[in-house]
Amino acid sequence: MSELITAELVDLDLSATTKDAAARSLAERMVAAHRVTDLDGFLADVAAREAQMPTGLDGGIGIPHCRSEHVNAPTLAFGRSAAGIDFGAADGPADLIFLIAAPAGADDDHLTILSGLARRLMDPEFTAALRAGSDPAAVAALIRGEEPAEEPAPEEEEAEDTESETAEAAGSAPFRIVAVTSCPTGIAHTYMAAESLTAAGRAEGVEVTVETQGSAGFKKLDAGVIAAADAVIWAHDVEVREKARFRGKPLVDVGVKAGINRPAELIAEARRKAERGEIAAVSEADGDKGSGDGDGSGADHAHFGVRLRTYLMSGVSYMVPFVAAGGLLIALSFAIGGYEIASAKSVADHFVWGEADSWAALLNQIGSAAFAFLVPVLAGYIAYGMADRPALVPGFVGGSIALTVNAGFLGGLVAGLLAGAVVMAIQRVPVHATLRGIMPVLVIPLIASAVVGFLMFIVVGKPIASLQNALTDWLNGLSGSNAVILGVVLGLMMCFDMGGPLNKVAYAFAVGGLADPTDGSLKVMAAVMAAGMVPPLAMALATTVRKKLFTKTERENGRAAWVLGASFITEGAIPFAAADPLRVIPSVMAGGAVTGALSMAFGATLRAPHGGVFVVPLIGEPFLYLLAIAAGTLVATALVVLLKGARRAAPDAAGEAGATGSDDSRVTVAA
Repeated sequence: MSELITAELVDLDLSATTKDAAARSLAERMVAAHRVTDLDGFLADVAAREAQMPTGLDGGIGIPHCRSEHVNAPTLAFGRSAAGIDFGAADGPADLIFLIAAPAGADDDHLTILSGLARRLMDPEFTAALRAGSDPAAVAALIRGEEPAEEPAPEEEEAEDTESETAEAAGSAPFRIVAVTSCPTGIAHTYMAAESLTAAGRAEGVEVTVETQGSAGFKKLDAGVIAAADAVIWAHDVEVREKARFRGKPLVDVGVKAGINRPAELIAEARRKAERGEIAAVSEADGDKGSGDGDGSGADHAHFGVRLRTYLMSGVSYMVPFVAAGGLLIALSFAIGGYEIASAKSVADHFVWGEADSWAALLNQIGSAAFAFLVPVLAGYIAYGMADRPALVPGFVGGSIALTVNAGFLGGLVAGLLAGAVVMAIQRVPVHATLRGIMPVLVIPLIASAVVGFLMFIVVGKPIASLQNALTDWLNGLSGSNAVILGVVLGLMMCFDMGGPLNKVAYAFAVGGLADPTDGSLKVMAAVMAAGMVPPLAMALATTVRKKLFTKTERENGRAAWVLGASFITEGAIPFAAADPLRVIPSVMAGGAVTGALSMAFGATLRAPHGGVFVVPLIGEPFLYLLAIAAGTLVATALVVLLKGARRAAPDAAGEAGATGSDDSRVTVAA
């Protein structure tokens, strides 16, 4: 771990008072150590991760962390705050701050070391030593694990042996639990939850074996260990892999932070369920419906609407790269050869090296080949999100049939949901042990593909195709006020939660239209991207024109927001919205609505699902499109400056009324 943290990366007198300032202070040390290449870019990634879920833990610990392309070596920086910094933990501010930076392609060895640190943070002696340390080099060595190992006292060994012998003599087996822990980034929370559950198990006399599904690797629990377990605990914020292994066991299903903060409660609940004989239907994605809490727990998994959104977003996330590659290639082909290039002969039969039209045709046909996968990939990975790998084949088959019967994007959505539901139903059917080995690779794909194929060809395919055609005709017929209203709605959705569920729904609607592009769907895609660029651009402009209304950290974030907004990364405005939601969110929503409405009114079109200003040459009506973005940005900037200025003017006015100084002093205050 010597290459991960050094004395230069330790700040024992961290003066920051906010989590953003703390992250910046520690990140600056990483930049000075040549571990981070772009300070603002890295901090934007940290803020985006923090927006997913607060990284504060009980016990006065904050662990902001992320993977980032701006990190060139796995790095850990440590800061100790005397005043404490709010990282969202239930028990109050954190005084021990660990900033973990992992490269986008970090190797398993370094991530294993970082996971080891996460486990040690659950040790009270370790955290006490960090609070007592006075030398940065010694603290860095402590974090690296270089303190001398202590030999267990002889009497402790004897006590352990005696306890073990007593248990064996009594012939009693301990209560056994198997657990799975996972978090979105897979660097810290995954392993801290594992250590917390294991430690709580030791204290309770319960044998807890944990499978960590994190970035440091995924080693499956032995089948015999699972079979011998009395209960199962899932502490996770991403889907548990290969859930069917845990079928037939009492299950406690919670978020990963519950595994860190209240492991003893989870173990007690697992014991109660085992005593009552409650067996969970593990083949379903909801798991246990009665064990949720407020930190991303099982309660979230129990709500059908939340699960449905997760399934759909799983399909969309796998589909987007095909849309991006195919859409950009097709857009480039039109830029080179014009729209008539779409009807060119196959380049396999006719290609001339020196002709621009041949190259345009080549790009168009490669892009079209990528587009042909959109609906099958969408359906396949919706099904995968619902029922894991056995659902991939029926999902892809259903998506392909959706194209065959002209059911398009909507057909792909339905096919994916049908495939997942059919596979989940089959998985619940008890089968003989001799058949279990071939179920996922033969029986389930065979039966599910036949059922989904029948439903798509005979039952639902044609009605969905009719609905798809009606939607296409409606989009193509949009004009005047109808188009403007749709643009307003899409702009509001894109800017309300800036990367959250509503934003993703609007974006998925636009991307889905690219699967079967028409003039109307291309206008929708343009409006969505334009509106999504407004929040960070508005915050960047506001911090430039009225610096005094923003903190130093916000002004620094504003510089990064120029690039994020221009690149269509709406999340660049999240730090501003988190700090002042009542003024920032309504302002950027108004700006997004203006931009969406103008984009639709101008008839701007877009074939690429991403790219921001970098794909403007490929946009229909590019100058009007940029005008729409500029107008929305100005509206959002004016509103946020006005609202923030009004807030600041109130205390200034109060100070002026109570002042006894000269007119000159009052003029200074007003200015």
